[in-house]
Amino acid sequence: MILTGEQGGPYHAWEETTPYLKRMLEETGLFEVTVVIAPPKGGDFSAFRPDWSKYKAVVGNYDAPDERWPDELKASFEAYVRNGGGFVSVHAADNAFPNWREYNLMIGVGGWRGRTEKHGPYWYVKDGKVISDTTPGPAGSHGARLPFKIRNFVRHHPVTEGLPEEWMHAADELYAHMRGPGEKMTMLSIAFSDPSNRGTGREEPILMAIEYGKGRVFHTVLGHDIAAMNCVGFITTFQRGTEWAATGKVTQKVPPDFPTATEVKTRPEYNPPPGWTSPGGRPRNTKQ
Repeated sequence: MILTGEQGGPYHAWEETTPYLKRMLEETGLFEVTVVIAPPKGGDFSAFRPDWSKYKAVVGNYDAPDERWPDELKASFEAYVRNGGGFVSVHAADNAFPNWREYNLMIGVGGWRGRTEKHGPYWYVKDGKVISDTTPGPAGSHGARLPFKIRNFVRHHPVTEGLPEEWMHAADELYAHMRGPGEKMTMLSIAFSDPSNRGTGREEPILMAIEYGKGRVFHTVLGHDIAAMNCVGFITTFQRGTEWAATGKVTQKVPPDFPTATEVKTRPEYNPPPGWTSPGGRPRNTKQ
């Protein structure tokens, strides 16, 4: 299942990114994908009761505030993952539900929507060690969308096994200042947040694997828009991460066009359409 239907502002476009994610999974031949669209803000959630048990994994391309889901819906999703269901958090899904404790345990770290030190420490890597930093402050930041190098910090995990140690990612937001409980979280891949692009000067978490009860969670901060998703590195790690969340193993081989340490690799079938612009740069309707 891909769960979608809301994101936190005009700078994300779930209507565009969801078909890309669906296609990426289906092209592996491993997944049958159902897209479930949650009611919008102000919508009726009384009848929104997905049967989570029908799915090996749920991909969250979804960013909603705490009050959007009734408690019983939250409890049903908690039980699904705790009892062995897989969850995949894509990009701004880690902005969602800032005060839903169990959701924060699932994703490990999150940003924005009022998160502070009360939600957990900052997490990053310094001198080869994972740091849990309790310094007070808000969660979530990024600079301009630029290409950046990703380093696989844990290379002997099913998701990263066989990938090059370093690879270039297409222009995207490099999330930083992410904070949360970080329990049972493994930082698989990290990237240097460059101060010249409003960064922290630290190696920030990019791909994570989290245990939640019997469930497996794959968390990628990548994928701001369809141009960022058109990176063979994103495609491959998303496909592999979803297989791992669903089954606990990865059977997919690393593709020959995977990015190198110096070169971004894209695929023409995922090129944005002519005239496309990133949603954050589009004219906004300020009349409400």
